[in-house]
Amino acid sequence: MRAKDLPAPVWEAVDAADVVIHAGDWMSADLLDALEARSARLVGVWGNNDGPDLRERLPEVARVELDGVRFAVVHETGAAQGREKRCQKAYPDTDVLVFGHSHIPWDTTAANGLRLLNPGSPTDRRRQPTHTWMTAETTPGRLDQVTLHHL
Repeated sequence: MRAKDLPAPVWEAVDAADVVIHAGDWMSADLLDALEARSARLVGVWGNNDGPDLRERLPEVARVELDGVRFAVVHETGAAQGREKRCQKAYPDTDVLVFGHSHIPWDTTAANGLRLLNPGSPTDRRRQPTHTWMTAETTPGRLDQVTLHHL
């Protein structure tokens, strides 16, 4: 069952972050409103479970440059098999691709250097042993520390 709110540790991370990235499946405009209110900066996309109200407010793909690192955010990237090759072709001018949909944590690097990150989900763990989310740090021109957090 999906939670009606984010867990307290996730809200603490939101409050501390310079930028919050959400890869879709908001399920409710209330969460979008709350994250917009509490985030210093929010970058988000709609997911397959989001209705017309959220799709009107959010793009399918978001792009942002942070500290010289080019990020793209999308909900769906297709099957795990072949993901790196598909994504490096689809996002050639991207350093980091953040995606969702599966709710399964993912951290790989494609042959061209594209880093693919899926934080999992802090509210809907599906087949995973724990609920998860990620934090990351950048330094000029590079993504440094990526941490997968477990609840």
